[in-house]
Amino acid sequence: MSIPEVVMYTTARCPYCIRAKELLARRGVTGIEEIRVDEHPEQEAVMIEKTHRRTVPQIFINGAHIGGCDDLAALDRAGKLAPMLAT
Repeated sequence: MSIPEVVMYTTARCPYCIRAKELLARRGVTGIEEIRVDEHPEQEAVMIEKTHRRTVPQIFINGAHIGGCDDLAALDRAGKLAPMLAT
């Protein structure tokens, strides 16, 4: 089993970012490439271009855009997150 590549656009004080990271940790994700748009404002434009969304978190798993925290939680509830993390 390979380690999933998880990239997340975040800010320091975002409660949804914290919840998303906690959910991923509960599912065994030990490494997240975190791109802090509050520390690197130029990355916000990159995030918007990639996702067409302005809110954080924006989560990518193995290159696929998942969406935000609610989208991640919905995938988990539907039983679709674990298979994504297993690839």
